[in-house]
Amino acid sequence: MTDEGFERENGGLTSMESIESRWVFQGEDDLDIDSGDRDTVDGDDDSTTCNGMELESDDEDNVEQKLIRTGPRIDSFDVEALEVPGVQKNDFEDVSMGRAILLAFQTLGVVFGDVGTSPLYTFSVMFSKAPVNGNEDVLGALSLVLYTLILVPLVKYVLIVVWANDDGEGGTFALYSLLCRHAKVNLLPNQLRSDARISSFRLKVPSPELERSLKIKERLEASLTLKKLLLMLVLVGTSMVIADGVVTPAMSVMSAVGGLKVGLSGVKQDQVVMISVACLVVLFSVQKYGTSKVGLVVGPALFIWFCSLGGIGVYNLIKYDSHVWRAFNPVHIYYYFKRNSTKAWYSLGGCLLCATGSEAMFADLCYFSVRSVQLTFMFLVLPCLLLGYLGQAAYLMENHADTTQAFFSSVPSGAFWPVFLIANIAALIASRAMTTATFSCIKQSTALGCFPRLKIVHTSRKFMGQIYIPVMNWFLLALSLVLVCSISSIYEIGNAYAIAELGVMMMTTILVTIVMLLIWQINILIVLSFIIIFLGLELTFFSSVLWSVGDGSWIILVFAVVLFLIMYIWNYGSKLKYETEVKQKMSMDLLRELGPNLGTIRAPGIGLLYNELAKGIPAIFGHFLTTLPAVHSMIIFVCIKYVPVPVVPQNERFLFRRVCPRSYHIFRCIARYGYKDARKENHHTFEQLLIESLEKFIRREAQERSLESDGDCSDSEEEYSFSRVLVAPNGSVYSLGIPLLADFRDTGKAVMEESTSEELKPGTSSESLVSEAEQSLEKELSFIRKAKESGVVYLLGHGDIRARKNSWFIKKLIINYFYAFLRKNSRRGTANLSVPHSHLVQGEFLDVPVLELGRFGFWCSCIMDSPTCFVGLRVGLL
Repeated sequence: MTDEGFERENGGLTSMESIESRWVFQGEDDLDIDSGDRDTVDGDDDSTTCNGMELESDDEDNVEQKLIRTGPRIDSFDVEALEVPGVQKNDFEDVSMGRAILLAFQTLGVVFGDVGTSPLYTFSVMFSKAPVNGNEDVLGALSLVLYTLILVPLVKYVLIVVWANDDGEGGTFALYSLLCRHAKVNLLPNQLRSDARISSFRLKVPSPELERSLKIKERLEASLTLKKLLLMLVLVGTSMVIADGVVTPAMSVMSAVGGLKVGLSGVKQDQVVMISVACLVVLFSVQKYGTSKVGLVVGPALFIWFCSLGGIGVYNLIKYDSHVWRAFNPVHIYYYFKRNSTKAWYSLGGCLLCATGSEAMFADLCYFSVRSVQLTFMFLVLPCLLLGYLGQAAYLMENHADTTQAFFSSVPSGAFWPVFLIANIAALIASRAMTTATFSCIKQSTALGCFPRLKIVHTSRKFMGQIYIPVMNWFLLALSLVLVCSISSIYEIGNAYAIAELGVMMMTTILVTIVMLLIWQINILIVLSFIIIFLGLELTFFSSVLWSVGDGSWIILVFAVVLFLIMYIWNYGSKLKYETEVKQKMSMDLLRELGPNLGTIRAPGIGLLYNELAKGIPAIFGHFLTTLPAVHSMIIFVCIKYVPVPVVPQNERFLFRRVCPRSYHIFRCIARYGYKDARKENHHTFEQLLIESLEKFIRREAQERSLESDGDCSDSEEEYSFSRVLVAPNGSVYSLGIPLLADFRDTGKAVMEESTSEELKPGTSSESLVSEAEQSLEKELSFIRKAKESGVVYLLGHGDIRARKNSWFIKKLIINYFYAFLRKNSRRGTANLSVPHSHLVQGEFLDVPVLELGRFGFWCSCIMDSPTCFVGLRVGLL
């Protein structure tokens, strides 16, 4: 069956790879031993085009050209990615009912603390903007709160947004990762086609029938402006999440401690501030004990709090005015705005506080499951919140003067102190809700190259998504203390709270809309309804809080802007640094000219040269060759690469390829990690896994060579009319019209002589060929084992970039000072390797001009310092 017929029979093969089938010359993939190491960026080959057909620029004179039809390009990098027994599942999929109930209980202490304590301050902030002049004002304000609570947390987040998770991960960066997998919108040019064959990608690429989705995908991939705009939206949302993590503790704790002024008439505001500071210090000090541990401890406390909230609401409804149920009629919202006009509009910022913590339900999905979050919110949290607000409104119907502390004033006198105690415990727990969400967002943004590297502590052995970041923990504490001490009024803090919450809500709405169009591919009317209703609602709220930004809430905006600049500068500098390393990489021709010994002494052992290049030979390798007296008998270029998936299965971790002919013993390895993966393995474990994967790759390579040699005995027509089909775990179908390891077929005579020490003679029997192949395989495996026994040394290259003198001032400022400062103070890659100094060789690049290319001069100095060798390299501009 031909490839075209096979595709028609399978419905067009609507996977990403199916549309990449092409007509090529036989030998196009045979031109270079490591075709991925040519000067390529983002999968685009350095090639010339003739009549719609690609011709490689290297060694093309040596190629015997024959036009054949191929499927998607499958090379040696993709061999291991195709042999996956099953699809990676989320930690929380297919959990038992008992486990789901336990997770639901834990979510009370981690996810719902923020939204659960909103009754402490919502009415107080609302009525500070629009004072109560009658019962209609209370009903109107209650109606606003009820419908905000139903529309935003319930309909938007619990019923819609949580389903836009990235294999269990939530938050703005999880949405961005999801979009990066379905469209090439990532600005960092280190993507490989093999990344799309990780089982956890689970691609559902737009099918040809859905023209709208295809057009959106093509438009996003073709427009650099749209890619930058999308990244900026994500960074704005993330900065607002972190800002939310600052203002949430300040607001929750101060509003709870403020109840002392109701119970004890002599308590002043200054005393409330001092007690709040002490509570915040205790709160952030216990953060290091982890989410699951703290969640199990505080889960019962939050359960008691929600039950108390519902109980007090029922008590007030019975005692005061049960007619507040009329607030479910939205006409009271109209009367509220008609009576209060501008003041009612000002009070919208306070109304939104009832929905604070909604983003935490989405961002904290990495800690829990969608089912547990939905179950807890709909059957416990929402009913108790509704009863709590209805009870407060019933009390205020007869006590208009008690709006400054509406919640504590409505508590029955006999239950005041127990409720005060549990309210303060709940407030402390609520302060952790956005803190845990902040840790999750920072982990995701770091893995995707948008935040400086920080120390991350995994607090759970069972669930790797539960993390703690010490630096950010104390940073959030310091800023929360500054906010509490500088803005002592909960009304002003409430306005800042609303700004941070609305910022991330609007970004989430926009990103989920793109997910609906590109990935879910649902009816356009549903998409329009979603964005019009929710974005329109959020913009209305946002216009209200911005009007009061001069009251002191501007501090949170300044903080969010600073965070945005840090993330954008880091991403911008990292992108320029990677592009510069790509342009300065070594030529394959140079290595071939040097020969198998590389122009130096090959000492026994394995050298793992760490670099950021997914393709090409890093420039630092050339300087190691010129500055070190010897190099190892086996060199492996190791690239630690984060791909836009939560988790990469262990059996898909390493991808290998030969960089040079076999006698060079040089390989490339890409170690792929998801942004949720924990790199906990020590260097011994990492080395063992890497060597085992390398041996597996070499055996598979020998097996494919054997298949190719069998195919050589047949007629050439039969060889190319036969089509092999592979089905990957993600459902993609690959039609192979050329041998799987065609990269390694040496069509050029010169390359053949370098690659093999023995020459095949005409008339050699197939048995002899098999025997020689087996001997060659065992010889190479034995070589690897001996090199491993001689020791493994880590070769690390560090790069530093500088702008040229004639660059724009703003570029010099960003690259030479801001980005350099961030790199200097971020966590070095060596800290994650746990490599002893006796196994470490480091090299540094300094002063690399990247913003404008010119001629470069090189000079270097080598300082030998036992047991570690440091190689310092300075690259200057001529």
